[in-house]
Formats: sequence, structure tokens, C-alpha cells
Amino acid sequence: MHNGSVALREIYPVRAGDFATAGEASRKIKGILKKLGVDSGVVRRVSIAAYEVELNLVIHSQGGEMELIVQPDYVSLNVRDEGPGIPDIDLAMQEGYSTASEEVRMMGFGAGMGLPNMKRNATDFSIHSEVGVGTTIGMGFKL
Repeated sequence: MHNGSVALREIYPVRAGDFATAGEASRKIKGILKKLGVDSGVVRRVSIAAYEVELNLVIHSQGGEMELIVQPDYVSLNVRDEGPGIPDIDLAMQEGYSTASEEVRMMGFGAGMGLPNMKRNATDFSIHSEVGVGTTIGMGFKL
């Protein structure tokens, strides 16, 4: 967590395979940040990263949660999932690399840009994964 008092903390559960509600949590996050008067450029970057991570939860995990923390000078997005884990994070961070199924690709998802887009949009980015256990991703955005 960054320095400063917590102005807001919300948790959004995300269900595996639930394409009908995919994007709902990131839309809510975008709305909250706009209401709080966060700079539109930061709102855009957080929204892109939130959508990418939410889709990854739907596509690749067995479910998880997204935690939004808003502080006076920093927005944190912490994500935890249960799932297969990522065997090779360096490979997964390469643009275009994807383990998405053909069915998911036919729906227009799984292009292999999720993790690179998260890292590109966040001020701070960390990822930890354990095969057979799950993955945690931390993203921070300076205001």
C-alpha cells in the first residue's frame, strides 16, 4: 500500500467463465473514479488495466477478486485468483502470447495483450504466480 489515508476500498468478485458479466467490475471502477474527480487520463489507464485483468480472471482462472483502493495520491488495483497459475511469467508478458482456448479466441478475446497492457498502463506493476494455486497482480497508478 502507498502512503496516504485510504479514501475508498472496494472488492469486486469475478466469476470464471462468466462472459455475460465480463467488464462489469471495470465499469464500476471507472464510474467510482470519475465520481471522485480523478484525472481523466488516470481514469482511462486504470479502466484499461482493470478490464484486461477482469477478462483474464474470466478466461483463465477459476474465479477471483479485484480490490480497488483509492488514496489521495494513488490508486491501487490488487487482484487475486484461484487457478492454474502461470508457469512462465516472462513468456506470458510477451505481446501476442496467449493460452486462451480456440472458443475464447472465436469470441474475440485471448489475443495475448492483457498482461502487457496492464503493465503499460500502470505506474507500478507486480505479478506473482504459483502453478496449481493462483496468481496475484498488483497495479498502482500515481495521481
